[in-house]
Parts: sequence; C-alpha cells; structure tokens
Amino acid sequence: MADSTPSLPPMDPSVAKRLDPAFRNGSVTAIGVVLAFSLGFLNNWAAATVEWIPGDLFAVASIAVGIVFQVVAMAGMLAIESLEEAKYRRLIRIFMIGLALVSLGVLIAIGGDALGYGKTLLKR
Repeated sequence: MADSTPSLPPMDPSVAKRLDPAFRNGSVTAIGVVLAFSLGFLNNWAAATVEWIPGDLFAVASIAVGIVFQVVAMAGMLAIESLEEAKYRRLIRIFMIGLALVSLGVLIAIGGDALGYGKTLLKR
C-alpha cells in the first residue's frame, strides 16, 4: 500500500533561508541602542574641557572605527535583504567587530585615566 500523503518538493539550495522580521527588529533595536551609546560617549568625551594628550588618539581612533562598523551594520539591517540568514549573520559579525573596537577604545580611555597617563605625560 502506497503512502497517500503528498510529499514536499525538495528544497532548492539556491533559495536563501529567510528570517522572521520580528527577529530582525530586535537586532535593529539592539544595534541602535549600542550605536547611540557609542556616539554619546564620543560626544561627551570630545566636549570635555580637559586637555587631550597624544595617547588619547589610540582610544579615539578605536572608538571612531568601531562606530563606522556599527553604522554599516545598522544601515545593512535596515535593508530588506537582511532578512536572508547569510546576510543577517554577516551584519551581526560586522556589528560585533564594531562593538569590540568601541569597547577597546573605552577601556583604553578608562585605563589611561586610572593609571594616570594624562597627568604624567603633561608634566614632561
């Protein structure tokens, strides 16, 4: 006796797996919040009245490049193509690189202040 249930056609490997838009929306929100924090941190630091030292450029460069990565990830997430799983994963990797760079820059800035680099370099 043959099975009378209809079989599904084989999946075409060229068809990209798509994500649920609600899932992507959460990622857009998270990227937006982190991007806003990154921009806010850089803005507050730039507006500070303290004198900058050459060592601050390492932190600023890391934060600025990280922000560029985050903006690229945000712009990509807003495109409809980001619903394709491969593109979504690529954009998440780009965002994570940006997050790591911004975090590194913030740690360099905080570490420099905690270790007193600004005070010792200005006395020379």
